Amino acid sequence: MTDSVTLLGTKGGPAIRPGTPMPTSILLRMAGLNIVVDAGLGVTRGLCDAGVPLTGIDAILITHLHSDHYLELGPLLHTAWTAGLKRPIPIWGPDGLADYWRGFLASMDFDIALRIRDEGRPDLATLAKLDLLTEDGLSLGSVAVRAMKNVHPPIKESFALRFDAPGVSVALSGDTAAMEEMARFARGADLLVHEAMLSAGVDALCARVGNGDDRLKRHLLRSHTPAAEAGRIAAQAGVKALALNHLVPVDDPDYTEADWRAEASRYWQGPLHIGHDGLTLPLG
Repeated sequence: MTDSVTLLGTKGGPAIRPGTPMPTSILLRMAGLNIVVDAGLGVTRGLCDAGVPLTGIDAILITHLHSDHYLELGPLLHTAWTAGLKRPIPIWGPDGLADYWRGFLASMDFDIALRIRDEGRPDLATLAKLDLLTEDGLSLGSVAVRAMKNVHPPIKESFALRFDAPGVSVALSGDTAAMEEMARFARGADLLVHEAMLSAGVDALCARVGNGDDRLKRHLLRSHTPAAEAGRIAAQAGVKALALNHLVPVDDPDYTEADWRAEASRYWQGPLHIGHDGLTLPLG
């Protein structure tokens, strides 16, 4: 298995409309492992389309508790269970993720109990091994994982992640405002996957949502990174390639890939990938 990163869902925010990409989830194939980062709507289908059997997931990490990053975690695990999963999957996420899992199990109690009784399946509750994600880091086989709190108000438990395996390294910004620490965190990585926003498109996006008020605009502007700043961070970090992900806005016809490239290229002159669902980037 070639080491790679696949952007399963690249849309910033939870809403989908006809023709839009899906919300955030990422597949890392590293050191023989299938590691899933975030589980937004569509992650289950995205993994299958990437050729990963749902019984072949080795670990899941959730960066923060916005719905577009964990809404489909329960359905993913349930579907993997119906597909034959019989071993626990280690899952790391912020405080509160265990409450979500208990709530999902309660909401599906009839079906889960029926399938255990009627089909002889193992207890689904035992197949999710949940741990808190902290800045202490963790190991997945030969993959060392580092976590750093980023800047995504009002959420305080929100993380950037870095994965280092023999010969390859990947940094994921998570959802964050631009922060100087990100350049140090991503230093020398083969690939930086950084969230990105076109500030000029925010007003139209807020108008299109239709059921928020001016607080939505304030959240977007203070909690996300302009594409030019993502390019600047990549240049400061000295990474080998930059991929823009969690694109805000992603479904406005007034903005095309050329706009994203123009903004990011103000400071970044290296290999640049504008995220789209299913985009696979080989590593090493």
